Amino acid sequence: MTTRSSPRRRAAGFTLIEMLAAVSITGVLASIAYPSFEAPIQKARRTDALVALMQLQMAEARWHSYHRRYATLDELGAAPVSANRHYTLQVVSVDDDGFALRATATGLQARDQACRYLMLSVSGANVVQASGASADATNPAAANRRCWGF
Repeated sequence: MTTRSSPRRRAAGFTLIEMLAAVSITGVLASIAYPSFEAPIQKARRTDALVALMQLQMAEARWHSYHRRYATLDELGAAPVSANRHYTLQVVSVDDDGFALRATATGLQARDQACRYLMLSVSGANVVQASGASADATNPAAANRRCWGF
């Protein structure tokens, strides 16, 4: 005797509706999770500016030891962008007594609102680190500590 299997076999796999539901759930979870991952990424990119500003500070000190004045970015022969290109760099002011440097966030890093501008000023023996959402870098002390990683 022969037995016949049923002519209709259930197909293995997912239906289109199940796939759309899975993709929709994944999209909602990603949209919730992404902002919480963006802050650590911005903080990591901020180190690009901190390193660049401190390298410029050392270059200014070397220049001053030979020329008895501080230099512009061109005189230092420094690049106008940070190593990873997340910030543009500029020497805002120079005089015989000190200098001011500014790093401005560019590209995706420009979304780092509170720390978009980082400033390093040296006047005599005083070093001032400032940050802010605008070029005048007027964050309060707590925000400066956060921006500069203290």
